[in-house]
This record gives sequence, C-alpha cells and structure tokens, in this order.
Amino acid sequence: MANPWLKKNPFMSLWLSAANRAAGTLRGQATAQAKRQVKAAITEATSPPAPKAKPTRKR
Repeated sequence: MANPWLKKNPFMSLWLSAANRAAGTLRGQATAQAKRQVKAAITEATSPPAPKAKPTRKR
C-alpha cells in the first residue's frame, strides 16, 4: 500500500509557496529594520555630543 503522505498535493504546494513568500518578505523587512537600528546606534555612539544650550537670563 502506498503511503498517502507521499502523494503530490497541488493545494499544499500552493499554500507552502505562498507561506514561504510571506516569510521571506517578513524576514527581509526584519533584517532591514535591524540594520537601520544598528547603523543608528553606531552613528549615535560615534558622533560628538550636541552642544548644550545656554540658559537665558530673566530680566
């Protein structure tokens, strides 16, 4: 008797292809966001601190 789990199923193939595409899109967006955050953290850590504003005098 043939194993029914090994039969080709076009609907499952379509579903898995769509799920794989969605996962790839999400993975790409997450990777891009992580790179942006790392770049921002490095830029903030290596840039000189902003000068402090002098307090204004009250008259």
